[in-house]
Amino acid sequence: MSMWNHTTVTEFILVGFSNYPNLQVPLFLIFLGVYTITLTGNMLIILVTSIDPSLHSPMYFFLRNLATLEIGFTLVIVPKMLINLLVENKIISFAGCASQLYLLSYFGTTECCLLTAMAYDRYVAICNPLRYPDIMTRRACFQLAGASWFSGFPVATVQMMWIFSLPFCGPNQVNHFFCDIPPVMELACADTSLLEIEALIATVLFIMFPFLLILVSYMWIITTILRMPLEEGRHKAFSTWSHLTIVLLYYGRSIFTYARPISSYSLDSDRLISMLYSIVTPMLNPMIYTLRNKDVKGALRKWQISTHCTFIPPCTSSWGT
Repeated sequence: MSMWNHTTVTEFILVGFSNYPNLQVPLFLIFLGVYTITLTGNMLIILVTSIDPSLHSPMYFFLRNLATLEIGFTLVIVPKMLINLLVENKIISFAGCASQLYLLSYFGTTECCLLTAMAYDRYVAICNPLRYPDIMTRRACFQLAGASWFSGFPVATVQMMWIFSLPFCGPNQVNHFFCDIPPVMELACADTSLLEIEALIATVLFIMFPFLLILVSYMWIITTILRMPLEEGRHKAFSTWSHLTIVLLYYGRSIFTYARPISSYSLDSDRLISMLYSIVTPMLNPMIYTLRNKDVKGALRKWQISTHCTFIPPCTSSWGT
């Protein structure tokens, strides 16, 4: 706390959607519905891929990690945003803002690395299927996931401590619905040029470089798919485009937000893009990955049959015969 003693600001005001007073309640209902779907969908992915032995594969292991990340990410943003839509006092404490920024930076960096690991898994599965069991072992999967989860700690720690070691002497209105790096840095009463350089370096290392690796891997994946028989290629193409859709949504927003000067920050455009990324995309993940995934749908049907047989005996099922 000593690094915060020199600032005169003790709390921030999250402007959010204050410019649209007549839309506060409708937005609350919409975002609450989306948030409920997000939590339900991602929790269902974690549950189904954990209990069904047929889904204990590297792809679903990484998908389970991604669902956990999305739950954590939305928990940091959405509950506070929903409360602020119903109250006039949209205050967040100095420490609360710092904690929110830290967690968002941590989850964001982790997701960048995890999406890269998922792309590598797809690359090996499609481009080198014969060696897939030897390369994507249980140990390798845990190492990739562990490295992804760990990578967020140093990045988030450096950024949070650096930003909140700056003096904040007013105003204290954050032009966003959560404490993100650009709108908070705008409020600092000091030169932030070095911090902007650090943010750009972090963006290159943890956003642009992983994005480049993913694009290269998908170039090889698409090339391999085009050489496959039509039916086999069509199935693999869908799983490929599903993951690529999430990648483009996530990295597109991240690059747009963090790979440009703070002076070019725009309230309306950045708020809209952040809303799509932080609220809509986590809801789409379960749908994109599982809506047409026959393995997950089969596991859900088997689970429903098993539950039905448990509570309404006697029951017979032909599943798996």
